[in-house]
Amino acid sequence: MFPDANKGYTYEDCKATADWLLAQTDVRPTVGVVCGSGLGGLADMLKDQVFFNYKDVPNFPQSTVHGHAGRLVFGTLKGRPCVCMQGRFHLYEGYLIHKITLPMRIFKLLGVETVILTNAAGGINQDFKVGDVMIIKDHLNMPGFAGNNPLAGPNDERFGVRFPCMSDAYDRELQQLAMDVGQELGYGDFLKEGVYCMLGGPSFETIAESRMLHRLGADAVGMSTVYEVIVARHCGMRVFAMSLITNQVVMDYDSVEKANHEEVLHTAKLRAEQLERLVTTMVTRMEHNNNNDDNYA
Repeated sequence: MFPDANKGYTYEDCKATADWLLAQTDVRPTVGVVCGSGLGGLADMLKDQVFFNYKDVPNFPQSTVHGHAGRLVFGTLKGRPCVCMQGRFHLYEGYLIHKITLPMRIFKLLGVETVILTNAAGGINQDFKVGDVMIIKDHLNMPGFAGNNPLAGPNDERFGVRFPCMSDAYDRELQQLAMDVGQELGYGDFLKEGVYCMLGGPSFETIAESRMLHRLGADAVGMSTVYEVIVARHCGMRVFAMSLITNQVVMDYDSVEKANHEEVLHTAKLRAEQLERLVTTMVTRMEHNNNNDDNYA
């Protein structure tokens, strides 16, 4: 199925998986949601659920990270047809980069128009606190500087152009919608915006690395999301993404703080309900504006 590292899944491979899923459910999703560490509760809010374990979906990788359920869930969110990934795939799990981003291509072929991605991240911005939610306005793809890009290899024009623009990777209107909704819900105190930096992981960053990222303009750092964003945009889908700040990145050699995955899951649990409300309200507004305003189509 995946003969060598230089070849991704073909259009036909992706279509076969999408067709298999569409044959199993009547839901025709227009919104795709990717749930990060500890944030899988978003999928539980879907009505009339039909779910598939990743291991049962043709060509799909399996999530190996604690806190990721490993299920694809179809259903409706406030009446809008959605598909949710409860758990994603990462470079540090040993997956080839094309496998990590396969679900984005599947989303496109399922009919998804807007992708919402969530992740847990370390706060680099000194004004951020644990529990803040950062709306991502841009990213730094550090592995990409070394040529590790999910679009490397042959390009299939049926998905997108050879050289896609990334200056508009994160939809600005959806960012504004999130800010507006957040203010209405009373989340203004912990809703921020900033630049997300992706590292390969699974080791957390050193103090020297953290200091470097701070100087480069990163506000938060994590081990996911960027590859999915690149492929989603390549496929022409709108992208909204946000990070839950689960720990403060250590930048002081005298500090006794240490990043750990348990802290990530604990913080996600505390903030999960508010994040779910933010996303569901956004989806409602997107649907409403779909009928009245082309800006949110």
